[in-house]
Amino acid sequence: MVRDVFSEQQLAGLVGSLGVGHVRYPTAGSSSMSEAQPFYVNSPYGITFAHNGNLTNARELRNFLDKVAHRHINTDSDSELLLNILADNLQKTGKFRVNEEDIFTAIKDLYHQCKGAYACVAMIAGFGIIGFRDPHGIRPLIFGRRQTSSGYDYMFSSESVVLEALGFTDFEDVKAGEAIIITRDQVSRRRLIVEDVIAPCIFEYVYFARQDSIIDGISVYKARLAMGEALADQVVKAFGDDLDIDVVIPVPDTSRAAALQCSRKLNITYREGFNKNRYVGRTFIMPGQQVRRKNVRRKLNAMALEFHGKNVLLVDDSIVRGTTSKEIIVMAREAGAKKVYFASCAPAIRYPNVYGIDMPSRKELVAFGRTDDEIAEEIGADKVIFEDLNDLIESVRRFNPEVKTFDTSVFDGDYVTKDVDENYFNYIEGERKDDDEKSTSTDNESIGLHNSFKK
Repeated sequence: MVRDVFSEQQLAGLVGSLGVGHVRYPTAGSSSMSEAQPFYVNSPYGITFAHNGNLTNARELRNFLDKVAHRHINTDSDSELLLNILADNLQKTGKFRVNEEDIFTAIKDLYHQCKGAYACVAMIAGFGIIGFRDPHGIRPLIFGRRQTSSGYDYMFSSESVVLEALGFTDFEDVKAGEAIIITRDQVSRRRLIVEDVIAPCIFEYVYFARQDSIIDGISVYKARLAMGEALADQVVKAFGDDLDIDVVIPVPDTSRAAALQCSRKLNITYREGFNKNRYVGRTFIMPGQQVRRKNVRRKLNAMALEFHGKNVLLVDDSIVRGTTSKEIIVMAREAGAKKVYFASCAPAIRYPNVYGIDMPSRKELVAFGRTDDEIAEEIGADKVIFEDLNDLIESVRRFNPEVKTFDTSVFDGDYVTKDVDENYFNYIEGERKDDDEKSTSTDNESIGLHNSFKK
């Protein structure tokens, strides 16, 4: 939580008119302090950099930076790779000071070099702020402005709610393949590359984004309501004439809107059966199965009043590893539920995510290699119901028909960058295993810079 890290006194001590911040957990690389963003290089020009996403050609880029560009990389973070690719491209100008045209050229070259998903913000000391989004628009990036007595303030953010909360208006999405440069004198923007397939990540709407956000012109809240309606159709299809559900209960917080709409369409009572401890973070992004399992109990408390003697339909946004779902079902049974059915607003996640969501290992996914009945048995549910993929896509797309496709690779294995194969899966799973082994013997608070001999 930002409020736990930065006190009002610390924030008041920040000086200047430009800044870059970052609150996202790391995916590619470890969780050591050395990988906390933003990153910085002093040459050339003093560049500060933050990024959301994941590169799929990180190995090749690391090799290029070492052997060709001769730039030393301190961490395993792909954010540092992006920063150094940008820095190397700018250094090629050989200029004492760069201008907007030089920066656009450097970012365009970066687009051709870096594969994967990335929404980036950068600051060049004394020059300005830069924002740019990957050519497929997989990860979100919003741009807005705020009227002041001396002109306009400008800001980039992953979600529109951040801008709204700070009084910014006129916000819009940075387009796929677009770069925006903000200096003291002007705002310059240019779409540097146009891909045939623009595919925002659909999991932003399912889980990640706050429900009052608007991403790529689509209300997250409206999309989740539509997901709930579509899920009700799947529930009816799964149960047929044997629909014996007494109550619909959401798993807080992201599934509430969908669960409410699902219950209304099914004409079944909606109840809040779990009380949430607001001081425990999201279990999905916590490192390690044991930690996630333990924190589910700390995070949620089942109220027996709503469970005792009832057949319960629990609605959650998704089922990823199954750890959280399994513990929640146990809690529901301990609270007296007769039967526990589990409905997911997302289809079964059977494939790794390689674009910035921390679930890359196939073996960690409860749906990998399992049927729906086997998943139900694994998590201890009497039945599981998954959203249909086409229904999910339509639930989101209907609010902005201009968005033709989405990245749905975790559901169907179709990766928009077309560079993900079995060799890549084996590589990232091997890296993840190495990181897990290191984490058991390494102090995570150490700075973690790489001072060992190269292999």
